[in-house]
Amino acid sequence: MLFGKKRRTVIFSPAAGKLIPMSQVNDPIFSEEILGKGFAIYPSEGKVVSPVSGIIEQVFRTCHAISLVSDDGADILIHVGLNTIELKGKFFNTHCSEGDVVLPGDLILEFDLKSISDVGYDITSPIVICNSNEFEGFTEQIERDVSIGEVILSLKRK
Repeated sequence: MLFGKKRRTVIFSPAAGKLIPMSQVNDPIFSEEILGKGFAIYPSEGKVVSPVSGIIEQVFRTCHAISLVSDDGADILIHVGLNTIELKGKFFNTHCSEGDVVLPGDLILEFDLKSISDVGYDITSPIVICNSNEFEGFTEQIERDVSIGEVILSLKRK
């Protein structure tokens, strides 16, 4: 795959809810950006859409997380909730498979927001650009309400 040096990777919001800075996520793997830079959303509904045009790289067996690669080469991890791997797929329903081509706004995952919260899990959902060291343009996110499809980041390859 060839990537244009001047091409921008636009990351749209994959969920509706409250956008929060990654530094405020209650898990050091995410808040210390060990996996990469990004942002988190405290979702207001149980729906996740693709934030980019790209290909689904992995659908975790427990359905709590999906990784995809944008057409411009950004490796993106969408992780619904914290420690939700422990649910072993309960309350999650994927709408994509590995290798699927997706466009921004395509439904890729649904989850039962209320049930996950009711059993005690934090539903804060990190969105990580795992190869963020290859991009510039990350801006400090401020807490605010976001809608599905809203532009969150516009990145450029270094």
